[in-house]
Amino acid sequence: MGVALSPCSLPQTRKPAFELADDEMEIGLGIHGEPGMTRGKLAGADEVAAQLLDRITDELQLRRGDRVAVLVNGLGSTTLMELYIVFRKTAEILDSLGVHIHRSYVGEYVTSLEMGGCSITVMKLDDELAGLIDHPADCPALTQL
Repeated sequence: MGVALSPCSLPQTRKPAFELADDEMEIGLGIHGEPGMTRGKLAGADEVAAQLLDRITDELQLRRGDRVAVLVNGLGSTTLMELYIVFRKTAEILDSLGVHIHRSYVGEYVTSLEMGGCSITVMKLDDELAGLIDHPADCPALTQL
């Protein structure tokens, strides 16, 4: 689930992919600027994280004792500090549900040029998926030992 706080500019036109007022945010948008599910008034990071996670936890039907991998991804112009604020709230909510974060990633992994905002991805893990996600990787986008 993603939230846009500002649009990206398309390289071929140098115009914004969509428009948002200074006090608006769009929830559920696509990485390429596809329209979101809802548009509303700008909210703080904790409230935004809670809104995104509410939909995710409902969809995954997370239960006490489940293990997950969490990715908080920047969309291009959101600072690392802001992403960690979103992760802090994400971890707090999952902990309150009794869900264990097996592995977490915070940073810019898939951006939408210079779009403001972030996305939260949660993957429910079983033993096989946990083993796979723990596997070492060394490539330009990810080093995991």
